[in-house]
Amino acid sequence: MLLQGSLTALITPMRADGSLDEEAFRRFVEWQVAEGTEGLVPVGTTGESPTLSHEEHRRVVEICIEVARGRVPVVAGAGSNSTAEAIALTRHAKEAGADAALVVTPYYNKPTQEGMFLHFSAIADAVDLPVIIYNIPPRSVVDMSPETMGRLARHPNIAGVKDATANLARPLHQRRECGEGFIQLSGEDHTALAFMAAGGHGCISVTSNVAPRLCAEMHRAWREGRLADAMAIQDRLVPVHDALFSETSPGPVKHAASLLGHGTAHCRLPLAPIAPATAARVESALRGAGLLN
Repeated sequence: MLLQGSLTALITPMRADGSLDEEAFRRFVEWQVAEGTEGLVPVGTTGESPTLSHEEHRRVVEICIEVARGRVPVVAGAGSNSTAEAIALTRHAKEAGADAALVVTPYYNKPTQEGMFLHFSAIADAVDLPVIIYNIPPRSVVDMSPETMGRLARHPNIAGVKDATANLARPLHQRRECGEGFIQLSGEDHTALAFMAAGGHGCISVTSNVAPRLCAEMHRAWREGRLADAMAIQDRLVPVHDALFSETSPGPVKHAASLLGHGTAHCRLPLAPIAPATAARVESALRGAGLLN
């Protein structure tokens, strides 16, 4: 399985009443593929997985796979702080035809390193599907160590990590512990190029929801050794990254997507509508990067 370059952590478009907008999502996924995105990640953090019902969660995964039609890999969000629930979501991802599952470290429960090892081992034992560990300490309150990741990397179904620590020493240590074949994807748009310079393979991106072509071109330029081109795109996108994370994600990126005609800006509670100043900052950043006329 080849996971590299720019993968989009997809928003879940919703109508003004908060219901899923399946047609908007279909159009959005098709647009992502057409713009050159190299992988799709439905129902992660950016897809508001915490506030989707299980039925909605499964539906979003199914639609994404259906529209993608094998043109790019689909890494389905399947995490939970309940191991049994994570196994069920991962099993559904496999049955639906996903190429891999993205499984977050268990939030709220605060498991030890051994608890995390047992959690991911149980999922990988139960479902024959590549698992990408999603390590995001700011949201989950636990941080998987490189040593624990190295233990898990020996399992044939543990394929890689989405690293949202923003610690650029991590990919170096994870490469030593897990081996060169272990897929390392940045979970922080600001660090995408630096992460690849430290041994990473790509980025699961929020910004690529609204700048899919630019993000994909940046990664291709990097792989082709066109470092000046890659850095020029990075410089162009930094104000967009800043704006999209100026309030809790996905509030700003859903507003940005709505400005581009991709659904409404609606996020489910407890995420509030973004502040007017944030909305203005997002619009200014999109215009500055040439993404909005």
